[in-house]
Amino acid sequence: MKMFEQNIINLYGKKGRQWQENLPNLVTQLANTYGLSNLKLVDNLSYNYVLWGFQGPQPIILKLGLDIDGFKREAAALMALEGFGVVQIFSENTGLLLLKCAVPGVSLKSYFPEKDDEAINITASVIKRLHKAPIPSTHAFPHIKDWLEALDGDLKIPVQTLQKAREIRDQLLKTAKPDVLLHGDLHHDNILQNGEDWLVIDPKGVIGEPAYEVAAFIRNPMPELLNQADAPNIIHNRVTRFAEALELSEHRIIDWCFVQAVLACVWALEDGCDISYFEQITKIFDVMPFND
Repeated sequence: MKMFEQNIINLYGKKGRQWQENLPNLVTQLANTYGLSNLKLVDNLSYNYVLWGFQGPQPIILKLGLDIDGFKREAAALMALEGFGVVQIFSENTGLLLLKCAVPGVSLKSYFPEKDDEAINITASVIKRLHKAPIPSTHAFPHIKDWLEALDGDLKIPVQTLQKAREIRDQLLKTAKPDVLLHGDLHHDNILQNGEDWLVIDPKGVIGEPAYEVAAFIRNPMPELLNQADAPNIIHNRVTRFAEALELSEHRIIDWCFVQAVLACVWALEDGCDISYFEQITKIFDVMPFND
């Protein structure tokens, strides 16, 4: 909870502090408006205030936040991906999402590290299903090239690393496979068990090639992955298995992993967050071998 509170203040200042102070009243008001009961905070809050509870007999998730545009994109992505393995959206309003709750809701993070290969197989199946969703004919989703423009700024990142990321980015975009609608942040905590199936939550909603999608899973969970003595071997195994399962190039996956790790550094710097994890993971991808 303390990390959540500090994140909101870092990002939104006085507005964030006032929003947090008003949360109890807001939750009470929304519970009355939507007929919600037994609302309880979820664990590991980061940038949004998330509660689980019930709407009548239906288990629900109430998600509140100050990233209004982000919430709109998430709602649009959930609707565009409906029927392709994402959680159902019941309602969307300014800074509010009301969602169906996955039950039991255990995330793939619980599989790490003992059942990592099984988690890879589950995630590959999830990705295949997600990427079958057609891109809406009219939409406001950004393209990954828009995100990657962040690498072009005057950044406090080693020049050699930044230049390499820019060169690889340009080559990847130039040779990209046909676009699909991507989740954009498909790590372990965003894949939840729902009965005998698995559902995806928190899509960013971005357009790009399929190989982009696996990088978030490969570098997570943070920081537990880097605490493993054989972290580089775990990561390399993931690259190999995803390449085989999704018929992708190992080289291309590693390149996207490197570029995304540098991009994550940029975003962390913008948010005033620690970048040490991303610096370490970047070094691993920088020297990782590949078989194709």
